[in-house]
Order: sequence, then structure tokens, then C-alpha cells
Amino acid sequence: MPVTRVDVLGVPVDCVTMETAVAVADDWVRNGSTPRTIFAVNPEKVIRAQRDETLMAGLRGSGLLIPDGIGVVLAARLLGLCGMQRVPGAELMPALCELAARRGYRIFLYGASEEVSTRVAAELERRYIGLKVAGRQHGFVPDADMPELVRRINACEAQLLFVGLGSPRQELWMDRHLPLLRSVRVCQGVGGTFDVLAGHVQRAPALFRRIHLEWLYRLLSQPKRLIRQTALPKFAYQVVRAWILSRRGASHAR
Repeated sequence: MPVTRVDVLGVPVDCVTMETAVAVADDWVRNGSTPRTIFAVNPEKVIRAQRDETLMAGLRGSGLLIPDGIGVVLAARLLGLCGMQRVPGAELMPALCELAARRGYRIFLYGASEEVSTRVAAELERRYIGLKVAGRQHGFVPDADMPELVRRINACEAQLLFVGLGSPRQELWMDRHLPLLRSVRVCQGVGGTFDVLAGHVQRAPALFRRIHLEWLYRLLSQPKRLIRQTALPKFAYQVVRAWILSRRGASHAR
């Protein structure tokens, strides 16, 4: 299924909707022959990727780059790249689990603590009747034990793998280990979504999500995120600067 990919401040992102993203993943499972990744793109990741060549390479090699942050969506629209819609990774994972329950696909969960991992598996099976959680593993696996983890993922024949190690660790893990996976066709980096599903972290209330201020709610409820959020003004400045330059270019062309 073809998807339009654009660059926002030099970082790739796909022009998709939630429905398109789910359809693409379904097509990968039914017709794909190799594992494909789904990464989320937000302003923080854009700024990091601009200076992290390894992360940038991982993004460019990804099968699907969802516009997870509203800042990326607004930037793409302002710069005339495409009219994309926001696709939160925390909502895409449940949508893919619903798809898996309906289609009979098997899933594997990798990441978070043992307690959270256990709760997530139980919660997903409760929500989506018939969902097959083929296996799970907490996120504190030493490098020496990675071959065994890969063996277990292959043995359970999961088609969907959700990796919640945080960024950029999860992207780097996928880049290194995905070629070793045999049955997996969709591998989504889900960041802290496991903690949300387990009830350890609360998502922003519906009002904040509806007016696209989920980032502000997270900042107010978790002040330690302030250092990470310094990427937002940098992102906004670069977007405005790019918009001004594009307007000047258009003016000179007339």
C-alpha cells in the first residue's frame, strides 16, 4: 500500500491517518515477507535526529513513520508538505491489537518492568477477546541474553512485536535485531505505552487530547520532562524560519 513520505525539517514522516496505518500493518502481515518497523515522529525526535546520524538512519529505513506529535502535523501543513493527521502511537498499538484479535494474529510484548509487562498482557487480553499474546519479556535484558530473546520471539511465531524501550533505545534495538526475526512482520516502537496500558501512567484527559495539548499535560504532571521539552521551542523556531524562507522564495519566483 503506497504512502506519501515527506521531510519535516530534514526528518522523514509519512502522510497517514490511523485507518491508513492499520491497513498498512495488516497488509504487511498478510503479504509481507520481512519484518517492517513503525516509528513515531514528534518534535523532540525531529530535533534529536538532526544531530544523531544513527537515529536518522533508523528513521529513514523504517517501514512507516507515524506523525505522533501535533507539532509535526502542524509543521507539515504550514510548510505545504501534506495535510496529514495525528496518529498517536499510544492509540495505534491498541488499534493493532484489535486488528490482531480480529485476524488471529499473534503478538509479543517486549519492554517495561516485569510487573507492567504482566499487567499489559492481561489488560490487552481482557480488552480484545481472542487476542493471542504469544509471549512477553520485560525490558531489562542484558546483551548476552539477546540471542535467547530472539529465539523465543521466533519460537512463538508472533506476527506483531511491540517494543517499549523508550527512544532511541527501541529504534536501535530494532535496527540491530529485526533481521534475525522470522515470523514478525510488524514491529512498532511504543515508548511508554505499556505503562499507560498498565495504569501506571495516566494519559491526558480527553479535553487536553482534543485540543492537542497532551504534551502540556504531561509536562505539568511530570515536571522532570522539562529538559526533554526544550526541544519544542527549537522545533517551533525552525518551522517558522523554514516557513519565512519558503515565502521569500515564492515571492522572488513571481
